[in-house]
Amino acid sequence: MRHLLVAISLVLGSVSQANAQVGLHVGVGVALPGVQIGIDIPAYPHLVAVPGYPVYYAPAGRSNYFFYDGAYWVYRGDTWYMSSWYAGPWYVVQPDHVPAYVLRVPVRYYRDPPPYFRGWRADRPPRWGEHWGREWEARRAGWDQWDRRSAPRPAPLPAYQRSFAGDRYPRDVEQQRAIHSERYGYQPHEAVTQQHYGEAGGRPGEHERHDAREQPAPGHSPHGQGHGAGGERGEGNR
Repeated sequence: MRHLLVAISLVLGSVSQANAQVGLHVGVGVALPGVQIGIDIPAYPHLVAVPGYPVYYAPAGRSNYFFYDGAYWVYRGDTWYMSSWYAGPWYVVQPDHVPAYVLRVPVRYYRDPPPYFRGWRADRPPRWGEHWGREWEARRAGWDQWDRRSAPRPAPLPAYQRSFAGDRYPRDVEQQRAIHSERYGYQPHEAVTQQHYGEAGGRPGEHERHDAREQPAPGHSPHGQGHGAGGERGEGNR
């Protein structure tokens, strides 16, 4: 009997440790491992630039789905997720580490806004400080203040992923990393995206070459308003 109790304790201990590891947060706030979050994206989404922001959104989607700094961002169930592939797997990003430009996207671009967005101005960002509290707002002071003239260019869209849909979509993370490293060399600017690229893609030494090839041509709007990779308006029309 004593041996049975010991065995049960070891099993329960292992389960508890595994559960704790699922919620482990490393570096600047990306939670591992990747998860599925219950949104159906069967093919590469149509993405359109948010006017005046280095962020894209999916106007035809039914989720709060964005693209910024070389990564996809989803706000679902009061949690932010990111991925380097359009349909995941997704990684939890803690509120302290969500990039400011993602937080600044106005309410009107959320296709599935949570109930507490009601009454908030459509042309302003969500009231994250009110929602996440004074401590968060103190840590992220100034998140909603920025000089539009100094905004970065939008990252080039990884349109190569259009070729991977349905059964062709790479479910294996290692395969995703290999394809992403070969086909998309954008160098992210945000710390949280850099960490994700370090774990999930991007080939050191190739970013500068790809940036020069894929960034908008000189003379284009510094924000790339209404333009996707290659200078086309929006995305998904090629």
